[in-house]
Amino acid sequence: MTQHKSYIVGNWKMNGTQADIAILKAIADAAGSDSAVDVGICPPSTLIAAFAQAAGGIGIGAQDCHAKASGAHTGCLSATMIKEAGASFSIVGHSERRADQGESDADVAAKAGALHEAGMGAILCVGETLEERDSGNAIAIVTGQLAASLPASTSGDWLSVAYEPVWAIGTGRVPVADDIAAMHAALRATLTDRLGAAGAGVRILYGGSVNPGNAVEILAIPDVGGALVGGASLKAETFLPIIQAAPR
Repeated sequence: MTQHKSYIVGNWKMNGTQADIAILKAIADAAGSDSAVDVGICPPSTLIAAFAQAAGGIGIGAQDCHAKASGAHTGCLSATMIKEAGASFSIVGHSERRADQGESDADVAAKAGALHEAGMGAILCVGETLEERDSGNAIAIVTGQLAASLPASTSGDWLSVAYEPVWAIGTGRVPVADDIAAMHAALRATLTDRLGAAGAGVRILYGGSVNPGNAVEILAIPDVGGALVGGASLKAETFLPIIQAAPR
């Protein structure tokens, strides 16, 4: 990946079977050779190996990893394991895992650090709930979450950040452009404060109900370096227009 390109990533969540490799191939055939955009798909872990073989120019990632390299952690997968399966990066700290599995900022930082140690990329997710948004403190809450979730080692271009307005995921609701711009600017300031000049190169993806109808507007907002796409990434006909909407 290169830092100046837009980064469009599909998070398939708990969706997909072997039959859906055809969808990946359709996406790869249309966008895998697009040198102007970095594209990734994060399928369920059961599909990482098969997707990696069929990916063409599409990066394949995982949806989570454990912070430890091995041990008594039933049902979990380490960074080394997902890398061996064919993943080159992983999402960490997705709002659904923070809510459903009770993951803390410290947990997320440890997972991101494990990915870095394994030579992999990380997409570190942060975002606010509707209650937090309505409190008027959304920017302070989300930038605080980012600062606490950053791993100790952040050198290099392995790290991306995804801003998820949790209240917009899967609801069809999207913050207005000014709100997205303000949050991304605040996240950029946090990154440069913590990482110095390197913070200016970290791509900040937007991840809240991105679809073909709003992608052009969202991806044109300052400091929006791409998109983390949920439901619209499950079909080539809705994911490809988002990729095509990315600035060149």
